[in-house]
Amino acid sequence: MGIAQNLKRVMERIEAACERSGRDPSGVTLVAVSKTHPPELIREAFEAGVRHIGENRVQEARNKYEELKELPITWHLIGYLQRNKVKYAVRIFDWIHSVDREPLVDELEKRLAKEDRRLPVLIEVNVAGEESKHGVAPDGVEGLLRYILEKGRHLEPVGLMTVAPYVEDPEDVRWVFRELRQMRDRLREQFQLDGFVHLSMGMSNDFEVAIEEGATMVRIGTAIFGERG
Repeated sequence: MGIAQNLKRVMERIEAACERSGRDPSGVTLVAVSKTHPPELIREAFEAGVRHIGENRVQEARNKYEELKELPITWHLIGYLQRNKVKYAVRIFDWIHSVDREPLVDELEKRLAKEDRRLPVLIEVNVAGEESKHGVAPDGVEGLLRYILEKGRHLEPVGLMTVAPYVEDPEDVRWVFRELRQMRDRLREQFQLDGFVHLSMGMSNDFEVAIEEGATMVRIGTAIFGERG
């Protein structure tokens, strides 16, 4: 099955999940994750209707960005961001989903000031406490958000992101998505942040449950592009 057919099936599943939870599908942004897939497949996805592309690694994204920069793609960094890659990241990406520590905030602020850019960012939260995953612990989110608001004049905090544990039954991680939503609601009210609305959560194996729990962005790779190359 080709990318256009895969995309159609994913969109149908997104719409069905929205219908089940009484949501408008326009409130869910599909970020197609193109990690390890070549630029020609991203171009094919774009021609099929994809407008948001997610990449995990800055170096890989740089090469693809150069080859595809004539296309009006919105680029999302969804993977761990090393401080020494920030100077490149702020020139490529329109969104950064993986802000998880104060030194990264400092480096982003410095580089964005040089580029004279303001960038929407999400705080990555390790809700399930997995040692193999990046992200700030739930009890550190409030402090990190406060730090961004105080220090990051070029950073616009717009929500939270998480990666749920991989499980056979997505119902087993529903609590992760629910907890992230409750965390966002609490922080939005506490800090009076009208724009702090986004929940980047849900991937190919669990995005429907994530949508039912309030995801505004789902990061889907395999279900669109197939297995990684």
